[in-house]
Amino acid sequence: QVQLVESGGGLVQAGGSLRLSCAVSGHSFSNYAMGWFRQAPGKEREGVASINWSGGSTYSTDVKGRFTISRENAKNTVYLQMNSLKPEDPAVYYCAAKQGGATMRGTLYDYWGQGTQVTVSS
Repeated sequence: QVQLVESGGGLVQAGGSLRLSCAVSGHSFSNYAMGWFRQAPGKEREGVASINWSGGSTYSTDVKGRFTISRENAKNTVYLQMNSLKPEDPAVYYCAAKQGGATMRGTLYDYWGQGTQVTVSS
């Protein structure tokens, strides 16, 4: 059974940084594309960043230049480095996995973590 466990969320001041981690077990991690998504209260889930098996990545317009997605296949882990956090970034952040190419479309992902809360104080 595939399991994804996020960690690293918390409270940070605006302008600060956090690094989220997502540990994956139960499948050949290196063959899967990974994505980070977020959902704020009252809003729809949105794609933040995605990365394919070889490291190619895409970002949403809102986070491009501030967030960096990376993966460490030897540790079955994907990361989201979040810098210059803004008051509009708070949400529950989820990682997800899928076979095939990376995409920002959440409906195409097969496996999801439980989420980690990110809060930004102004």
